[in-house]
Amino acid sequence: MVTEQQILDELSKIIDPDFQRDIVSLGFVQDMVIDGGTISFTIELTTPACPLSPVFQKQAIDLVGDLPDVEKVLVNMTARKHEARKTEAKSGLKDVKYILAVSSCKGGVGKSTIAALLARTLGKRGAKVGLLDADIYGPSIPTLFNLHKTGVRTSADQKFMPNEAEGIKLMSFGFLAGDGPAVLRGPMVAQYIQQLLHNVAWGDLDYLIIDMPPGTGDIQLTISQSIQIDASVIITTPHQLSLTDVRKGIMMFDKVNVPVLGVIENMAYFICDGCDKKHLIFGEAGAKSLEERFGLATLAEIPISGSLSGSLDTLAGSDIANETTDIVIRALGKKTLEKPSRPEVAYDTETITLTWADTGETATVSNFELRRACSCALCIDEMTRAPLLDPQTLPTDIHAKTVGIIGNYAVTVDWSDGHNTGFFPYSTIRELSKNKPKGCGKPSCCQN
Repeated sequence: MVTEQQILDELSKIIDPDFQRDIVSLGFVQDMVIDGGTISFTIELTTPACPLSPVFQKQAIDLVGDLPDVEKVLVNMTARKHEARKTEAKSGLKDVKYILAVSSCKGGVGKSTIAALLARTLGKRGAKVGLLDADIYGPSIPTLFNLHKTGVRTSADQKFMPNEAEGIKLMSFGFLAGDGPAVLRGPMVAQYIQQLLHNVAWGDLDYLIIDMPPGTGDIQLTISQSIQIDASVIITTPHQLSLTDVRKGIMMFDKVNVPVLGVIENMAYFICDGCDKKHLIFGEAGAKSLEERFGLATLAEIPISGSLSGSLDTLAGSDIANETTDIVIRALGKKTLEKPSRPEVAYDTETITLTWADTGETATVSNFELRRACSCALCIDEMTRAPLLDPQTLPTDIHAKTVGIIGNYAVTVDWSDGHNTGFFPYSTIRELSKNKPKGCGKPSCCQN
């Protein structure tokens, strides 16, 4: 008879590509039962509707099924139980497993469309999904789902009952106010936001996707500070005006301790009929630039396409929708399981050093070289990416007065020359550390 160890040895051949570890050492394999020639067990992944679920299930059945004396393999695919949400007992969010914010710092970049894309695609995969349109002044969800009837039902305990479309629960201020303009001052807007967050009967959801209003003002801060958001995604376009505002979104979420999974670049390119060439209508795609400047991964680059401006049925069924959703959910799953350590920061008049205690890695860079590497709008032209900073103008004694950490991907520095608007990704510091210039790097004493 086959043993449990033999089964685990076979299952350890299944490698999770996001963690680069096998599913046994990750603790995904549970509840194994050996009943003669019938083997049953559970594979518990990090998030519901994980795109790797059917892949792992097939691999497990094939690997265990090839063992001697095994006649039948039953694999139950499930998701890790989420910790109880920190919220009021009466809040409609108490039974929501994951809350994902879809944000942009500028309007017109396709944020609402992508939020609907994620919700619609997850819903078609069988996940229990809610979509909250948090834009009081310009709600888009009623139009995207073609639901224009004003008014919502209430439950016995006076909670709003969300509308439903294709099994997705939807709530928007547009359902309450109709097509009329929302002429409201700040306090009233804050009250409506609290109602939409806590007074909606969402019930048991795998995912609640919040279509955030554009910008980084009071509404965004109210939402971020009022509820426990598990992660966020920032939407932008290759246009420099959009890229410039990405920094604001990163800073906002960092202030309220919301992890940013990465950036989705919408309208990144266009492929015309009859050729496979990518036409960069808004200029060269900014994916590489975003990673260099902010240290955040570009999750997806979505092209301009007629199919993406059609119905949600067409949209959610597209390859791009499925690929984008796969990447976002896998990034969320990775974020929930991994516990990356923040580096310890040490700095003096000459250098800045980052040390990662868990790995023992150390990266040291001179103050002058790091200040010269700043890629903010004051040091690099936002439109042409040409350098604006002349290293010869930097004080020879330039040094960091304070160093702060942003998320788990970058540091910010208040420099002795008064400059403080730059992000310095860990990758930049590592690269500068590997390529240390001879001497201190200051033009006055070490460079000819």
